[in-house]
Amino acid sequence: MTSPPWPKGRKLVHLDLKGAPPRVEYLHRLIKFLSHLGADGLLVEYEDMFPYEGRLQLLQSTAQPAYSREEVLSMQEFAKSRGMEVIPLVQTFGHMEFVLKHRPMWHLREVPHCVGTLNPHKEEGVQLVMEMLRQVVSLHPGLSTLHIGADEVYLLGEGEDSKLWLASSGRTVEQLFLSHVTKVAKAIKETWPHLTIIMWDDMMRGMSQETIKASGLVGLVQPMLWDYTPNLDVDKTVSLLEKYCSASMSDLWAASSFKGSTSVDTCVTCTQRHVDNHLQWLKVAASLSAAVNLRGIAITGWQRYDHLSVLCELMPVALPSLAACLQTLIYGEFSTEAQGKVTEMLGVSSVEVESMESRTSAGESLFPGRRLAELIVELSPLLNSEDLRFFDSNMYVRGWFSPYHQQRKIVNPLISMQIHSQASAYLEMLQKKAEAVRKEIADLYPDSAAQEWIEEHVSPVMAPLQCLTKDIQACVKEMVP
Repeated sequence: MTSPPWPKGRKLVHLDLKGAPPRVEYLHRLIKFLSHLGADGLLVEYEDMFPYEGRLQLLQSTAQPAYSREEVLSMQEFAKSRGMEVIPLVQTFGHMEFVLKHRPMWHLREVPHCVGTLNPHKEEGVQLVMEMLRQVVSLHPGLSTLHIGADEVYLLGEGEDSKLWLASSGRTVEQLFLSHVTKVAKAIKETWPHLTIIMWDDMMRGMSQETIKASGLVGLVQPMLWDYTPNLDVDKTVSLLEKYCSASMSDLWAASSFKGSTSVDTCVTCTQRHVDNHLQWLKVAASLSAAVNLRGIAITGWQRYDHLSVLCELMPVALPSLAACLQTLIYGEFSTEAQGKVTEMLGVSSVEVESMESRTSAGESLFPGRRLAELIVELSPLLNSEDLRFFDSNMYVRGWFSPYHQQRKIVNPLISMQIHSQASAYLEMLQKKAEAVRKEIADLYPDSAAQEWIEEHVSPVMAPLQCLTKDIQACVKEMVP
């Protein structure tokens, strides 16, 4: 059954800049593309790419230069010229790895071995968060909405300060979470009364209506409920949103996903998986009572699961997915018409990046970064090929170049050189394709992103082949005059 199109509300596209932050020129091309697709806002998670100043300057990335103040402003101006609102996302409790990883900030962790969670009992921590927010808000003139994160606050309550606090009768970890978020939200409202505050909902999912009502958060924040799965439980999600509404939080947001939520190191995006997620969200929206004011949806595109994890899919390979997800929301289904709109705009034959064949020359479509997407799709099957990944397990290597043979340097030169020739051919093919990918990534992203992608995906496949060819040469040298 077809659902109605996404109800009135903003369709935000999430830009996760904590991994592979686009060069500014490419960022502008992406924004132009997103506006054509029907997005009307950006949820920008800067993390260490924001140009923090003063004592917060140490938060800036050392892998590549953070965006300059001028670049942050130009991004906003370009987005606004396309009718798109910019909403910054600043983590204020959980997922503060990019802050708490720095030695001068270690003492602000909830527990020493958890880099992401802020100790809610230290006033210095609240001051740190407010200074981060002050710098971000000041560099977003005309800002109306701010996202304060607060998701996945791992190990909250396990620090020594928290254990002492919880020892008092009647106190709970839920109250501990709510007290910190309420303190931050009140401080924001006191400083910037006009700002609308959004926060992730997951830490409140198990709370009762009474607990939420008693927290003081009502009227301060608007929860954003996230679920990125293709089999999202519609009834459960509706029930949760209705619970928040019954707790007097009627202004609510949804969060879906177009990439970065399949597995931690996914390389190529599956469009259908993410379309299915949006079809479920459409069912949720259609099932809500009139009392729920769904303010919009953030279509997330995670670049890392957290600051210290590996890269997820790069943006170009996920753009067919993003286009398909936006059109699904606009049409209320992933109809033939919606698919046709996506393939027409991208200039490709399929919404699945793995099978998209060009229908136009690279200059005739809106698809920014299409060549990189094509190269990654071309390279990925090779990197996952059993022939390459398990080359040292094939019959000839096991039979004529085993560890026993290598240790004693007694090998069959003829077969060993045949193995060497095949391994060398694989290496040459990989090196050629990987170099093309590296150059294309470096055109769109900082050099550090290109290096990381190659080391993450290509090097682990090439290294064993390189070692094998080197070992064969050394052994054959002992057997041939």
